Amino acid sequence: MKLTLTLLLVALAVPVAGQGVRFGKWFDGRTLRLDCVREGGAVRDTVWVEHWVDRQAEWHGPRRVLVDPFDNGDYRVEMRDARSGRVIYSRGYSNLFREYRDTPEAKLRDGRFEEVLLLPMPKRAVQIALQRRDDRQQLVDQTVVAFDPRRDSLEVRYRAGESVGLLRNGDPASKIDVAIVAQGYAEADRTKMRVDYYRMKEILLGKEPFASHAADFNLYGVRGDAGARYGTFGADRYLMTFDLFRLHDLLGTTPCDYIVIMVNDTVYGGGAIYNFYAVSSLHPMAEFVLPHELGHGIGGLADEYVDEDLSYADLHRKPMEPLEPNITNLVDFDRKWKHLLPEGIAVPTPARQVPRTECGPLGVYEGAGYSNKGVYRPAMNCMMRNYAPFCPVCRERMEAVFGIYTK
Repeated sequence: MKLTLTLLLVALAVPVAGQGVRFGKWFDGRTLRLDCVREGGAVRDTVWVEHWVDRQAEWHGPRRVLVDPFDNGDYRVEMRDARSGRVIYSRGYSNLFREYRDTPEAKLRDGRFEEVLLLPMPKRAVQIALQRRDDRQQLVDQTVVAFDPRRDSLEVRYRAGESVGLLRNGDPASKIDVAIVAQGYAEADRTKMRVDYYRMKEILLGKEPFASHAADFNLYGVRGDAGARYGTFGADRYLMTFDLFRLHDLLGTTPCDYIVIMVNDTVYGGGAIYNFYAVSSLHPMAEFVLPHELGHGIGGLADEYVDEDLSYADLHRKPMEPLEPNITNLVDFDRKWKHLLPEGIAVPTPARQVPRTECGPLGVYEGAGYSNKGVYRPAMNCMMRNYAPFCPVCRERMEAVFGIYTK
């Protein structure tokens, strides 16, 4: 039975996002899954809801911080009470489509990308806005749909993979739940898969700031093909999946604030999308690749290394301040890590020699976000640049995100 929805083709006035939203007043404790399709190219960007799904699971996400406090991500989903217009839930996120738009292929043909949004199930009628950034990086409504849980029916669609608990530290509602999806394991690989699960567990919780917050995590393993492949956008080591619907079908009812796809391959590779998923192979460098990719996937952190050959090397050289908290073009540095700088530090800060295993003094060092010039980073070395420890700026954001799930 198809869900009856009213598509609002004109953007509605967006009220200021309220804080202090009480979960029990607005939500019934279940999870609503939206399967969306985003289509377009270098110029066009359209999105719609393809499936409305009853995930048949409790809501395991945040219950106290329901309105996103971070201005990050290329897109955002907002849920508004239909009667008052009040924002009762929001989350920023990114999508592979944003990277596709900056590739040569996007100038020639449109691409089609899946995205899955997990939302708390409302008690009464709401409007759900899918927002994007405009040319000034402001969030604007792109598509707005109406949903009423008392009238609209939902699909039940998943083929859950074989799952196992790897670490349980408490109620999923107050923990950071990470689902590790094991891809590429045959029936005969069960023993190896168990070993690899626990290797990934040790990697995930082995470095700061994860190590200090190990008790805040629950970990789950799910076996199945998530569709991850090497060579995304022509980059051999860029290991990503375009099959988000399949991925979430595999997860079924498994709690998943964040998803890690563990690929049973020893070729170097990985990748991540903010608030969607992270991927890592089993290459020996996975102990560095996975934390780096989780910096993207959980913290919304930018790459701090330089690579002018990337098709999106000019991404952060714009008249607006980058959204990511760990890079700046000095357009609006006051809202970045200025509050953490030692008194009297020069801005920009001259480069200096620092051991590879140390971040070095906090400053504003040129060379970040793929660009040699005009974009700056907080430390000489960092996990987001060269697999050194996370710098204080990156740690501050990661720990702030952890707090959303554990408050």
